[in-house]
Amino acid sequence: MTSGLANGGGAGAGKVSLRLQYYVVLAGVAVVVVVACLKYTPAAAVAAVGYGFWGGGGPQHQQGAAASGVAVAGSAAVAAAAATTTTSPGSSAPARSPVVIFNFGDSNSDTGGMAAAMGLNIALPEGRTYFRRPTGRLSDGRLVIDFICESLNTPHLSPYMKALGSDFSNGVNFAIGGSTATPGGSSFSLDVQLHQFLFFRTRSIELINQGVRTPIDRDGFRNAIYTIDIGQNDLSAYLHLPYDQVLAKIPPIVAHIKYAIEALYGHGARKFWVHGTGALGCLPQKLAIPRDDDSDLDGNGCLKTYNDVARSFNVQLAAACRQLRQRMADAAVVFTDMRAIKYDLVANHTRYGIETPLMACCGHGGPPYNYNHFKMCMSAEMELCDTDAKFASWDGVHYTEAANAVVAAKVLTGEYSTPPVRIASLVNSTIANDG
Repeated sequence: MTSGLANGGGAGAGKVSLRLQYYVVLAGVAVVVVVACLKYTPAAAVAAVGYGFWGGGGPQHQQGAAASGVAVAGSAAVAAAAATTTTSPGSSAPARSPVVIFNFGDSNSDTGGMAAAMGLNIALPEGRTYFRRPTGRLSDGRLVIDFICESLNTPHLSPYMKALGSDFSNGVNFAIGGSTATPGGSSFSLDVQLHQFLFFRTRSIELINQGVRTPIDRDGFRNAIYTIDIGQNDLSAYLHLPYDQVLAKIPPIVAHIKYAIEALYGHGARKFWVHGTGALGCLPQKLAIPRDDDSDLDGNGCLKTYNDVARSFNVQLAAACRQLRQRMADAAVVFTDMRAIKYDLVANHTRYGIETPLMACCGHGGPPYNYNHFKMCMSAEMELCDTDAKFASWDGVHYTEAANAVVAAKVLTGEYSTPPVRIASLVNSTIANDG
């Protein structure tokens, strides 16, 4: 174990570099996206149909599922317009979804919240794979939360901050890119997202009491699944510190997530699905940090120390969920180890059809990582892989749809969860606690 997390042996340049890229990701990403969208949209649009320095692949066209997805989204928006009308005898209102999900998190599950909140007109190639248009997701396609929704036969979640085209009949997505579990660590930290939910719930109950048909009724709030996927940005903010100091930062982060669950429980929530953080040491963003040598790389090319931090965080978050199960006997609190899932994706990438597990599809610099925190994806200098290339990382931090599909499939098995249950089991019943 190295004493410093910035690189394999020394600190210096690694610490400064990591601190810089953290601020770029949390504070500068909006500027990069805006400039790219306003000034370089034509280039991005051309890139969406396939070009790059890995090959000369031509345009790739997806049909069927992609077209269907757009049609479903459009229908959902129309349904939302009629969902908040006052009911009257003989009137027919749209049926509410049997599955309701309230999601809290960061960019790993942000379905367009940051773009809506910041007023960003994100351009292609974001969203090029499935939606064939940018949706505010930091990926080329669907996220894990999207696949979870599809597995439960419910539409993709609409962002809370999206004013037009949102359909909240099956829940709300409060996740915002760059968010932290720690209050004050970001503009839309977990406590802010919690208050947004409480506002949404309180206002809904007020309207219900006035006889107004709301997108979600009392039973919807009571029976909803509350998903939480946050903490990666908190950890990234401290990775420049020595290992023991980073470990000391983990308990407060976990405590904030635990508090959010307790607060939601106090307002009637009973079904919780909590994700741990992923394999941080396998992200191109982290691997591209200058280091003195490769002594901290494991057999799969990932940084051992960063992954140890992720493992420690997940162990402590799992323990917090276990404590909550013991105290909240009538609630289901399921923890899923995302580090194990995402590390397996790298270690056994060929098994899942992934050819390039440690290099960003959209970035700058070429092999081995194609990541430069001054010339990121969506900048004028981006270097983009072809649409048919099998990459795990989209932009060095977030995953491609292909990788998200693999991760989601593993999440849905329940094999990486404690208790070992499927999220589908939470829809119509409460899972008995394991103590």
